[in-house]
Amino acid sequence: MSLIQIGVLGAGTMGSGIAQVAAQSGHSVVLVDVNTDALKRAGDSLQKVLDRLVEKGKIDENQKEQIWNRIQFSSSFDDFKNCGMIIEAIIEKLEVKHEVFKKMESIVSADCILASNTSSLSIASIGSALQNPTRCIGIHFFNPAPLMPLVEIIPAIQTSDLTLKTSKDLIDSWKKKAVIVKDTPGFIVNRVARPFYGEALRIYEEGIADFATIDWAMTSIGGFRMGPFTLMDYIGNDVNYTVTETVFEAFYYDPRFKPSFTQKRHKEAGYYGRKSGKGFFDYSENAIPANANEDPKLGQEIFERIIVMLINEAIDAVFLNIASRDDVDVAMTNGVNYPKGLLNWADEMGLAVVLEKLQSLFEEYGEDRYRPNPLLRKMVKGGQTFY
Repeated sequence: MSLIQIGVLGAGTMGSGIAQVAAQSGHSVVLVDVNTDALKRAGDSLQKVLDRLVEKGKIDENQKEQIWNRIQFSSSFDDFKNCGMIIEAIIEKLEVKHEVFKKMESIVSADCILASNTSSLSIASIGSALQNPTRCIGIHFFNPAPLMPLVEIIPAIQTSDLTLKTSKDLIDSWKKKAVIVKDTPGFIVNRVARPFYGEALRIYEEGIADFATIDWAMTSIGGFRMGPFTLMDYIGNDVNYTVTETVFEAFYYDPRFKPSFTQKRHKEAGYYGRKSGKGFFDYSENAIPANANEDPKLGQEIFERIIVMLINEAIDAVFLNIASRDDVDVAMTNGVNYPKGLLNWADEMGLAVVLEKLQSLFEEYGEDRYRPNPLLRKMVKGGQTFY
């Protein structure tokens, strides 16, 4: 593939990270932001990142200079004119995206691909602003873009096959793990991961266990790198709650995605997590670490309740053709560092065991959030496995 010029709109953390990835892959890059202060911060940050890569022996001084010289920092949209693809990474407001996509289309060539890094908006709705919506696609990186391997590629119903193929080939050439996803709320990762937070919050609200115990169960028994409450504090309860609320609304208030009052109150109190010094846990300098109740039986029950909910959501993504079996598992292991693909995990546990545990929860609570997926029922009945 010839090395087309890449445009990136938005010089925040995500935009500058995408620009770095493209430049390290040999492309000339135009990073545009109307805020000149943001451009300066992005340039300063990139210099530090490249210096660290030299210190670690990942690149040499010559490579550092080549990467740096490939990136043009600009406050003018006109500098996008020779780009073969532009990836937008700005605020998650549809009316703003419509405005900038129209502007970009008026400047670039007829075959330039216009992509959005959105994590929550419909690609079809973004593309509707264009004269030629077949060139529009979602290309969703995970933060930090240079380090996280996963990229979700989301064709809208308007997207052409050529746009999809070109985009997938390009992201593959950047040595990323590209997965193709249907244009639905949350795509794969932000949809499938909701029970990791939601069911943990529900377990806490029922008084079954405290934050520390639930986190201990998921890390020590489940093998997750972070427990749900530590992870929510890391992401920020303001951000995580808003994503939950957005997904809930986008799915026509499906009870599976119902937000939690516990997290809402933490957000309202300003208990965002690490960045505010307090969230579900206290991060102040002299804080006493929270103690978990390391009861193996209780921990196993907590882990199993959360994991079967995650598996049910992963199965639903396959059932509704959101993504393939392999892409769902690749997304969860590479996008949020799950210790195993959820469908592979389902096979290991036994699909009949997963079904029995979900059915038990469904009968106990009588809520649709626990209803076993029809594909799971069908596979158990037919004695099938995912792999």
